[in-house]
Amino acid sequence: MKIFPLLAVLLAGVFQPAAKAGDLLAIPLKDIDGKNTTLAPYHGKVLLIVNVASACGFTKQYKGLQAVFEKYQNQGLVVLGFPCNQFGHQESGTNEEIKTFCSSKFHVTFPMFDKIDVNGANQHPLYAALTGKDSPFPGKIGWNFGKFLIGRDGRILHRFDSKITPESPELIAAIEAALSAK
Repeated sequence: MKIFPLLAVLLAGVFQPAAKAGDLLAIPLKDIDGKNTTLAPYHGKVLLIVNVASACGFTKQYKGLQAVFEKYQNQGLVVLGFPCNQFGHQESGTNEEIKTFCSSKFHVTFPMFDKIDVNGANQHPLYAALTGKDSPFPGKIGWNFGKFLIGRDGRILHRFDSKITPESPELIAAIEAALSAK
């Protein structure tokens, strides 16, 4: 009977070795629809991680984020939106309301995730990794639409505050440099 080789193949997919500490791709997440996921599907891509909000003075940056995503996605860029209600309660809606707002108002097609805390006692592990003491860019998130650029190898390359728009020359230059790195 050839059940043991088949069983070994099946179990190999289930019992993967634990990811090393700090591996952004292995951190458990939920997408905007509440499904469990990680950033692993984006392995080998350049990621622009942004904490977003629907009722912020920077909300219009959704338009620029979508434009950057459309321009560079075929080269390997993925914009990832993480709604956050910690700054002036500017993201008070449900995930479904956020999803509807983003798609109807800004035609967002880049991946969106579950609303999370980016600072404080309930800080999501992703943001603990992005901003913690072992990060190359430690420190609390100052406001909505802070941005982290992650290289194809999963390393944090740059951090941009809210005032740096998606179309800004420094962000575009950083994205293009990350995309051209092998």
